[in-house]
Amino acid sequence: MVIAIFGESCTGKSTLADLLKDRLGAEVFTGKDYLRLAKDETSAKKLFQAKLAEAMLGSDIVYVISEREHLALVPEGAVRILTTAELPAIKERFAARMRGNLPAPVAAMLERKHGCFDAERCDLRVCSGAATPEEVCGQILHILQSS
Repeated sequence: MVIAIFGESCTGKSTLADLLKDRLGAEVFTGKDYLRLAKDETSAKKLFQAKLAEAMLGSDIVYVISEREHLALVPEGAVRILTTAELPAIKERFAARMRGNLPAPVAAMLERKHGCFDAERCDLRVCSGAATPEEVCGQILHILQSS
């Protein structure tokens, strides 16, 4: 099965991916990690799409997405998990990644992108902080068992 975890930066996508990797033995791809599959982007994208299609029939792949254009790579029937957070929380987490400093251009970029995934179809919408990552992982596993 393919589990697409998508959302803005600093909303808990990688944390969930790590938990699912541990629980399912899933392979994890983040963003354009698929480029490592071939020497050129076109070939890599085709190989990745084939790998995702194959995973729909057996093995588990978690695809972590923070850019909307990568949603087009997610095959029909994949489990789609949207992670969200309030803008102040995103800014605080991003600042922590940058050793406490959030430059104004970065803050402006986060403000522009906030909510950019909200209209996307999903099987589960997770607001960071509303439940523990372990609880959310359990919800995702339940969705997988039901599908």
